[in-house]
Amino acid sequence: MHGEIAVLRASRVLCGFVSMSIRENIAGARERIEAAARRAGRPSGDIALMAVTKTHPPEIIREAYRAGLRLFGENRVQEFAGKAGEVADLAGAEWHMIGHLQTNKAAKAVELFGAVDSVDSVKLAEKLDAAARQQGKKLSILIEINAGGEAAKSGVAPDSRELEDLLLAAPRLDALEFRGLMTVPPFTDDPDGARSYFRKVRQLREAIAARKLVAVQMDTLSMGMSHDFEVAIEEGSTCVRVGTAIFGERAKR
Repeated sequence: MHGEIAVLRASRVLCGFVSMSIRENIAGARERIEAAARRAGRPSGDIALMAVTKTHPPEIIREAYRAGLRLFGENRVQEFAGKAGEVADLAGAEWHMIGHLQTNKAAKAVELFGAVDSVDSVKLAEKLDAAARQQGKKLSILIEINAGGEAAKSGVAPDSRELEDLLLAAPRLDALEFRGLMTVPPFTDDPDGARSYFRKVRQLREAIAARKLVAVQMDTLSMGMSHDFEVAIEEGSTCVRVGTAIFGERAKR
C-alpha cells in the first residue's frame, strides 16, 4: 500500500513537472516568434504556432492544450488513429496531417484530420477529394514543395509539371481548399543555411498568388521547425511546426 502511494505521488510530481516544462517551453517559443517577427517587421499575430505531437501520448498533448495551444500536427495516420479518441474532447483543437501520406490512407486521413499539409501529387489530391465528398467534409490542403530537390523527401519541385497540374486541378476538386504551400528544407547545422530555401518557396507562393488562379488561395506558408523557425519567419512563414522545442527530444522508437 505504501509503495502504491509513493508511486502515485511520484507520478503527480512528474506530471506537474511536465506541465510546467511544456508551458514554459511554449512561452519561450512564442517569445522567439515575436522576436523574429519584429526583426522582419511583421505582426507576430500573423504567425501560427503548430505543436508537432508525433510519438507523444494523449496526456502530453493535453498538457500543451492546457497551456493554450490549439493547432497540432501529426506525421502518421496510423499513430494518430490510435490516440484520436482520447483527445476528441479538446474543444477547438485543429489536427493537421503534416507527414507523407500514401494514397491508400487518404480516406482515413480525411476522417481524422481537418487539413492535410503535405499533398504532393494530383493522384493524392484526387483521393482526398473523393474521400472528403463521401464523408461530407471540406478539407484544407497545402502543397508540399521539395525546395532542396532531395530524393529522400516527398514534395513537388518548384518548377515541376506536377505542381502546375495540381494548381490547375483545383477547380474540379471542390471538396478541397487549396490554402498554400509547405516545405521542409535540407537540414543544416546553421539555421541560416535554410534561408535560401525558405526564400525560394516564399517567392514561389507570391508568384502563384499573382496568377489569381481559380480555387487556389495562397494565404498559408508553412515553413520552419524547432531549429530554424526564426529564419523561416524572417522569410515569410505564416505557420511554424514545432516539436522538440516544446516537448523535448522524442523517445527513440
